[in-house]
Amino acid sequence: MTQPRGAAVFAEDFGLDGPRGPVFDGVGFTAEPGSVIAVTGPSGSGRTCLLLALTGRMRAGRGHAKVGGHPLPKRLAAVRRISALGLVPGVNDLDPALTVTEQLRERVLLQRRFDGPLRSVLRPRRERAAASRARLERAVETAGLDLDALPRGGRTPVRDLDRLTELRLSVALALLGEPRLLAVDDVDLKLSGAERHQAWALLRAVAETGVTVLAVCSEPPDEGAVVVRTRVADGTGDGTDHPDGDGGGDRDARSGSAGSRAEGSREKADGIEKEGAADALAEASRA
Repeated sequence: MTQPRGAAVFAEDFGLDGPRGPVFDGVGFTAEPGSVIAVTGPSGSGRTCLLLALTGRMRAGRGHAKVGGHPLPKRLAAVRRISALGLVPGVNDLDPALTVTEQLRERVLLQRRFDGPLRSVLRPRRERAAASRARLERAVETAGLDLDALPRGGRTPVRDLDRLTELRLSVALALLGEPRLLAVDDVDLKLSGAERHQAWALLRAVAETGVTVLAVCSEPPDEGAVVVRTRVADGTGDGTDHPDGDGGGDRDARSGSAGSRAEGSREKADGIEKEGAADALAEASRA
């Protein structure tokens, strides 16, 4: 089976409004297939909503965007078909009651039953099983998920996984669908410096297979990513891409200044982001 082709991602003045005002706005960037896109910004700036909008799970109302040649929001279903979500808390949480093996087996069975073309269902059962095993092995290897290193191997409950292993499992599950775009929320949440390095190495490994990676983070990697900064309603951040090596010092200074301004109202911003996400999800459901 051929490697999946990554999806080019483009946005210009991209924005989404909720009943209480903008959730995110003014986002613009261009990313080639196989890129790592790091979405960062202060709390309350709509980072998760931007991720959901760019994967066809939320309808944006302003500006333009294209994913894999599909315009948004006109072709939400087409974008959903070529994208997959890794870990996005509150949207597709892993089942803590299942073991790692059970979680993988469940996704393989669902993938085989619902996501393949009709002609694949007509293939001999043994052939379909072999194809599923090969796809699972590729996904687990790319995600760096070592089942033997877990406390109880594949029988380790999901609730006992550390944050980095949970991320690896979610990426493996997403890759089973052979997406062109993989999206992951809060990549560096609750990770140490060394673990953050490993998390970004994981996402770069995925991108090296040809898949475009979209990741929400608190701190973007030092290099090798298209950095997109979201902004809150008062204008913090610039919403555009910043290629590596182009005014990095100035960017850091602006980021630090914005972070200082946001720190005093972090609790209020967290509440705004949650309300904004809920409003936007409601709007998407109606759409």
